[in-house]
Amino acid sequence: MSHAVARLRTARLARSEKPFIARGSRSIRCESCRIALSHCICALRPNVQAHSGMCLLMHDIEALKPSNTGWLIADVVADTCAFGWQRTVVDEALLALLADPAWQPFLVFPGEYAAPERVVSEVQPVAGKRPLFILLDATWTEARKMFRKSPYLANLPVLGLQPEQVSRYRLRRSKRDDHLCTAEVAALCLELAGDQRAADALNTYFDVFSEHYIAAKGPRAVDLNDELHNQLRTFL
Repeated sequence: MSHAVARLRTARLARSEKPFIARGSRSIRCESCRIALSHCICALRPNVQAHSGMCLLMHDIEALKPSNTGWLIADVVADTCAFGWQRTVVDEALLALLADPAWQPFLVFPGEYAAPERVVSEVQPVAGKRPLFILLDATWTEARKMFRKSPYLANLPVLGLQPEQVSRYRLRRSKRDDHLCTAEVAALCLELAGDQRAADALNTYFDVFSEHYIAAKGPRAVDLNDELHNQLRTFL
């Protein structure tokens, strides 16, 4: 399956001067789900509809990391775009997307980092426009830099989420439990926009991805008929 993140990964690899070697690279990974072939979840990829769109602005090597969860968003939300972020260069296609009258863009970032007049906490429908959520897919340190140094994002409303749950992300180390990964943020955005079924599908898909990814490192088997996997099958 080719989607925006897969295409961005291919383009990033094409211009690499040396191969990208991920942790656990001795495993033979599925090209589609990026998990070891023994634990592939491609047969469980959800098939749902979403009114919302997603725009992933990805820091340099994020698309190359097998643990990246932006990939899951593109698997679930058909209208997902992905662009690589550079400080001095901006993709013209990204600028065209932000100016497209069919979309109402929201830059998703903690509200305390933006001017108060830019911050919104709800996704108010706009006649003739669909919500487009701009997600900065990067480490927290990188994301703050992207937020400050992307002038083309400076006039967008900032959707300041206030999640109540602790992050369920277990694939990379983090010092903060309240920093959600990209897929968790996207699911909250979908929920705010009324795309509840897509939000539920993404959350469940993320949990299954995490379970298989960690189990493959064990390695250990997973129960494909447990409650979590059966829940994901309701979205096929």
